[in-house]
Amino acid sequence: MKNLNNKRIAVLAADGYEQSELVEPVNALKENGAQVEIISLKSGEIRGMVDHEWAESIAVDKTVKEANHSEYDALLLPGGVLNPDAVRSDEAAVAWVKKFFEAEKPVAAICHGPQTLIDAEVVKGRKMTSYKAIHKDLKNAGANWVDEEVVTDGNLTTSRSPEDIPAFNERIIKEFSK
Repeated sequence: MKNLNNKRIAVLAADGYEQSELVEPVNALKENGAQVEIISLKSGEIRGMVDHEWAESIAVDKTVKEANHSEYDALLLPGGVLNPDAVRSDEAAVAWVKKFFEAEKPVAAICHGPQTLIDAEVVKGRKMTSYKAIHKDLKNAGANWVDEEVVTDGNLTTSRSPEDIPAFNERIIKEFSK
């Protein structure tokens, strides 16, 4: 595994994130030396979900309006059904995500997380994967969707579901360490 010392990683999430898709990658990033901050649409805490049931909450470090994208080396977008829908509906959050692409910083999204990338208009022409339920949305936005556990195209890494987290974690550690 690569060393992520001195790397600051932003995790953009809202209420309804899939708990495993946030917690497991965050733990892997921290174990490899990264400083990770939870960015959200509101201050306080956001609540995750497990099997469509509300689960644990985590503290928000900064709101998207308080966070400066230039202070981070990479961005992680966890999935869940409610989370990406809330994030992609927030203009400031979508603009913030787009800035990571403009700066060519590594971005990773899992499961339903790539939905936000559609609104940021950064999927056209990219090879991507996601949870199968949103594959048509990605294709309609111009992505080359494939059914693979993890895909990296340039600065973007995507993955399908919680079952793919081990491969996703291994890849984001590699990509975020560059």
